[in-house]
Amino acid sequence: MLFNSIEFVFFLIIVYTLYWLLKHSRRSQNNLLLLVSYIFYGWWDWRFVFLLMLSTIIDYSFGLLIYNSEGRKKLYLWLSIFNNLAVLFFFKYFNFFADSTQAALSFFGITMNPVFINIVLPVGISFYTFHGMSYVIDIYRGNTKPIHNFVDYSLFVSFFPLLVAGPIERATHLLPQITADRKFNYTQSADGLRLILWGLFKKVVIADNCAVFVNHIFENSATASKVELALGAIFFAFQIYGDFSGYSDIAIGTAKLFGIELLVNFRTPYFSRDIAEFWRRWHISLTTWFRDYIYIPLGGSRVNTMKAIRNTMIVFLISGFWHGANWTFIVWGALNGLYFLPLLISGKNRVHTDTVAEGRFFPTFKETFQIATTFLLTCFAWIFFRAANIGEAFDYIYGFFTNQLLPSHGLEGIDQKFIIILFLFLLLEWLFRNGMPEFVRSRHVAWRLTIYYGLVALIVFFGAFGNQDFIYFQF
Repeated sequence: MLFNSIEFVFFLIIVYTLYWLLKHSRRSQNNLLLLVSYIFYGWWDWRFVFLLMLSTIIDYSFGLLIYNSEGRKKLYLWLSIFNNLAVLFFFKYFNFFADSTQAALSFFGITMNPVFINIVLPVGISFYTFHGMSYVIDIYRGNTKPIHNFVDYSLFVSFFPLLVAGPIERATHLLPQITADRKFNYTQSADGLRLILWGLFKKVVIADNCAVFVNHIFENSATASKVELALGAIFFAFQIYGDFSGYSDIAIGTAKLFGIELLVNFRTPYFSRDIAEFWRRWHISLTTWFRDYIYIPLGGSRVNTMKAIRNTMIVFLISGFWHGANWTFIVWGALNGLYFLPLLISGKNRVHTDTVAEGRFFPTFKETFQIATTFLLTCFAWIFFRAANIGEAFDYIYGFFTNQLLPSHGLEGIDQKFIIILFLFLLLEWLFRNGMPEFVRSRHVAWRLTIYYGLVALIVFFGAFGNQDFIYFQF
């Protein structure tokens, strides 16, 4: 079930109504949310629900074993991690390794007939696997205690707004909310509806309209001009941002309707002044997950320079590999790691921890240059993320040197009205860089109605309605 589908609208209205009718019983509310979460997930393929349940049972059991064990805590921890990664490997990476092994052996003249599995990748498997792993690791570290109520733990893993594409929640943040009584809060629900509206605008107006042009350019990169190739990469940057941050906004807004606060996942990343700031603002829940469970345990930056470089590259390579079983994602991760290294080596990776143009409307010339440079570097890396394979990515880049400068018949697939909408979107993003501004919540009805009806009108008249999947569903 997609957030941008009519089925989800009816689903949400029904669940919301039933949920608050049960407001006097937290247990009944949690039972309802767990049931509808499985219905939501099974909407794609009911068989996926059993895999989700298996993952839930494994981590729930190992959490209790670790907490109650005297001398086998580490053994149970590694068994839990092994089980999680084994399931993830089988469904997501088995064919990739089989194909890569065949290619490596053939390079040395060795013939191999690898076995491939013909199986659909379960939606959201990377996300709920990381939910469970963080829970078990936190129990091992003593950061949290295991929860004995199986329904409550299952809801932590399966809560439908975040189940398919995050944010990647922590037990220390979400479980206390699940186990506490929740009361209806009008302000919280209103904020949730605003986020849902804003996220839907990002998805169906920004992302899905960009996708039309991006798909055309990447499918015809051999004949596209240099200008079209550059715009294809730039438009993909807006497509993936609108798509993924739009999903996160809808997920966070939906959770608010049920009295639950999820982790913030994006903070206007394209206004970052260097790549380190970008990664503090992009897919925050994943970035902090890698920081807390991989980077810091490896020693982080509190080691000598060579080890710090090693730790950084490991995290970025794993981040790339997490996104998909394709060498394009690994190269994308490696590129971002290389972008990061000069900042790490010079000790400038935490220079920009504030918000750009704090207290000012316009950025300085230096800030503008930094933002533009960071954005263009990010767009270049996105080429590998979007390409179907490494060859296609290098062919796309090669076109910058060989193809003609300007398009022969003008820019196909770009509506001039959409360019205006894109600039409006950037303006709103700039105004939102410190969070949702107060005038959006203003009691002045005229302000609110102008914004709300304006977004609704843009969605109705310019939204690309075709139930387009969210990009991160494949991860």
